[in-house]
Amino acid sequence: MSVIRIASRYAKSLLELAKDQGKLDTVVEDIKTFNGATQNRDLFLLLKSPIVKGSKKLEIFKSIFDGKIDELTMAFMDIVIRKGREAYLPEMGAEFLNQYKALNKVSTVTLTTAQPISETALEAIKAKLLGSDITEESLDITTAVDESLIGGFVVQVGDKLVDASVAHKLREMAKVIAE
Repeated sequence: MSVIRIASRYAKSLLELAKDQGKLDTVVEDIKTFNGATQNRDLFLLLKSPIVKGSKKLEIFKSIFDGKIDELTMAFMDIVIRKGREAYLPEMGAEFLNQYKALNKVSTVTLTTAQPISETALEAIKAKLLGSDITEESLDITTAVDESLIGGFVVQVGDKLVDASVAHKLREMAKVIAE
């Protein structure tokens, strides 16, 4: 079974269980905390290691997260580790947040500009995106700066990409001239 399929099934189960128990917002925060923790290389490698036994991983998890995350989230992680699926926990966390955003009609948007963008310009872009048919009802927007764009911006919404950068225009012009 593929990693995506496994992660999706476990994430869906956790999402449904959290909804049923009225703990969805708490579990979302727990998963964000967990995802942040897995950015630590040592924890990530521990999860992926086939050498370290599940019981030792569970002991380490409890020492790190016990009392810091909800008992439902901890029970979920306990089950995943006992089932031997702990290597997929980072993917499950990411997929859980994706499913949560889909449930709440939130589009994830990445806006890359050549220079830091002003708050006014960002609000104008948000308004345009919300008025378009490529986004959901609300946005989770991340901004980045890439000086190689020269000017303009690149917007990515899911698998859609709008490249309105000067660098892109220059590449297009170079292709036309080369032909």
